[in-house]
Amino acid sequence: MVSGSSNWTIPNVLTVARILATPLFVTLFLDGGYLAALSIFFLAGITDALDGFLARVLNQRSPLGAVLDPLADKILLDTAFVCLGHEGWISNWLAVAVVSRDVIILGGVALLTFWGRDMRASIRPSLVSKATTLFQMAMVLAAFISGMSGGAGGLALDALAWATAGLTLASGGHYVVKGLALFTNADAPG
Repeated sequence: MVSGSSNWTIPNVLTVARILATPLFVTLFLDGGYLAALSIFFLAGITDALDGFLARVLNQRSPLGAVLDPLADKILLDTAFVCLGHEGWISNWLAVAVVSRDVIILGGVALLTFWGRDMRASIRPSLVSKATTLFQMAMVLAAFISGMSGGAGGLALDALAWATAGLTLASGGHYVVKGLALFTNADAPG
């Protein structure tokens, strides 16, 4: 249930702060302040958990929050993957897979919205999407630890990268199937 007339709820303010922290993360990372950048990423993760918790407990769910929260996740995670790929801490193909999935999802949502499809019920994250986000966050943290320690990460990091890639592709495919069903189940505009 969505409640409240104001979009400036505590959860939404935390979500906007997470979005605004992304340029700081990039600046710190590119300037070699890896520990500070990791701290920003970690704090953003805490605000992600906190805004969802507060939205439920304070009954401050909003349509704006339903859109901003996953968008904030995508902005920060995609940015982190690009930075990690740029630094060579992860393979570029993994960064491309993560960013491409999100671009395809956002493009599909935009297209369906343009065609007048009601997206409110269909943009809720699925179990595979939640698992993907968890693995992507774990991948970022593991890559930071490996990169900052000068290690290559070894077999464990490679296994995590492949698991992250597999979940990323699976959740992307899941959303494409859901989007195509929404698109084909209604008449296209004529």
